[in-house]
Amino acid sequence: MRMPTTFVPHGGGPWPFVELGLAPAEVADLSGFLRALPASLPAAPKALLVISAHWEERVPTVTSGEAPPLLFDYYGFPAAAYQLRWPAPGSPALASRTRELLGLAGFDSAADPGRGYDHGTFIPLMLSFPEAEVPVVQLSLLAGLDPAAHLAMGRALAPLREEGVLIVGSGMSYHNMGGFGDPRAVAESERFDGWLRDAATADPIERAKQLSGWAAAPAARLAHPREEHLVPLMVVAGAALEDRGRVSFRGSMMGKVLSGYTYG
Repeated sequence: MRMPTTFVPHGGGPWPFVELGLAPAEVADLSGFLRALPASLPAAPKALLVISAHWEERVPTVTSGEAPPLLFDYYGFPAAAYQLRWPAPGSPALASRTRELLGLAGFDSAADPGRGYDHGTFIPLMLSFPEAEVPVVQLSLLAGLDPAAHLAMGRALAPLREEGVLIVGSGMSYHNMGGFGDPRAVAESERFDGWLRDAATADPIERAKQLSGWAAAPAARLAHPREEHLVPLMVVAGAALEDRGRVSFRGSMMGKVLSGYTYG
């Protein structure tokens, strides 16, 4: 049974496992969406391939260890943020298969047997798969963050969907650290989110065109001064092939609009 592909907002730092002063309704909405993710799937996934905003390499690189540790790549939080546990197994076989598919599409790639899961992976998946029973491989972004290249990466990885692998893009549809604390930025997040909704749910040809040119969108650089949190969506949209997308989440964080998308 073919798996969908999905782009999820992963929130901020170690939320919701550490009190960060976020609005309770916002925390409830996003955590509820992430907890409900498995029930929205057509079957239990055999493995997860996660593209996180928090890892960039010169060539696409996969975690290939059998038991990746957690990589606490956030700073300045209470001690509890560094004591979280989520012992999901890795999958050297899926890592190898991912590299095989990328190679067939002309991508050089690499494997990192020692790298752990960063918070773009373990924080949302602690909510979606709390038992940590599903094998996980994390795939890096490609340095330079070229949207067309990431759409192509997604197309290369599409066969994994037929093999029971859920491809997850973990990022944020709005990610301006200065804007999060500025109430004037609400309108900017709404403008960009409206454009993104139309682009991400368009027919596949138009979707690729719009996402490739995302930087020309209304309020694009106000929503994403740097695009690493948006680019995981490109991989997910590429892996969708001919499937149309739908908005699977719409909420907010610190008052700024967030959205998630699912294909298939």
